[in-house]
Amino acid sequence: MKIMFGLTQNHRECRMTIYERENFLGRKGELSDDYPSLQAMGWCNHEVGSFRVQSGAWVCYQFPGYRGYQYIMECDRHCGEYKHFREFGSHSQTPQIQSIRRIQQ
Repeated sequence: MKIMFGLTQNHRECRMTIYERENFLGRKGELSDDYPSLQAMGWCNHEVGSFRVQSGAWVCYQFPGYRGYQYIMECDRHCGEYKHFREFGSHSQTPQIQSIRRIQQ
């Protein structure tokens, strides 16, 4: 199942794909905007198993409303591929991601 979120012409410069499981497996969602709650936008899990950042830079948060641990995801790091939650950041103990927003450049 593929879910697409907020693909608007104004935000094409920031694109990221989130995956349900590690190694880019399972359900996926394509992001191009800020999401204070992934669950409210149709993402059924409290976790994200892996990411592919196609363009831009993003901050991913542990809880809805941009709260909790923060992880910076960039297309220039890891070639934009984050296969496992341990690659999210040095303090990453869980794949729990519930809100995401773009870093304005």
